[in-house]
Amino acid sequence: MNAENDGTITLLIADDHPVVRDGLRGILEPADGFTVLGEASGGTEAVEMTLRMDPDVVLMDLRMSAGNGVEAIAELTRRGARARVLVLTTFDTDSDTLPAIEAGATGYLLKDALRDELFAAIRAAAEGRTVLSPAVASRLVTAVRRPAVPPVDDTLSAREVQVLEQVARGASNREIARRLFISEATVKTHLIHIYGKLDVRDRAAAVAVAYQRGILG
Repeated sequence: MNAENDGTITLLIADDHPVVRDGLRGILEPADGFTVLGEASGGTEAVEMTLRMDPDVVLMDLRMSAGNGVEAIAELTRRGARARVLVLTTFDTDSDTLPAIEAGATGYLLKDALRDELFAAIRAAAEGRTVLSPAVASRLVTAVRRPAVPPVDDTLSAREVQVLEQVARGASNREIARRLFISEATVKTHLIHIYGKLDVRDRAAAVAVAYQRGILG
């Protein structure tokens, strides 16, 4: 059964938190026009179940232990799955939003959305219409308007790349200072410059963007 037949939208819920899955099922099943076909606890399982069950819409979390959501979206796109993917997550950073949209997600909604917003987003996704939470839409507009990223050599200095490599390995500021024979204050200064150049706010985001841009390999 799918949305094209009788108006009922079939769904797959992909989230690694059982409480979240139960909550979503509890909201959707009593509502008119929705049928939950199944639940997946990770991206890998979500791909397998989507291809097997052929739901209209997949509600996809992004950060899951058994295969992340972006990889699952990309795989479903690659394999030509009919299902539309509506990302439903707590994360709205550029390092989460942009890769998910680029991978093929139809929509992106935050978990603090109201029930009616969720229902409307699912219906829109089932029809192939893009739906974005206001916060995500704002980020995408900013990203589109942002000047093109300059060449890597002009983005980070050699020393900044060395510091970022250490951050990617999980080193603390003190460990980085010891390994690179510089002071902790200098490490902090390099990190401030790195955050500014990559337009991020923390270490994890800096590493994610650096891998995305090819600064780290």
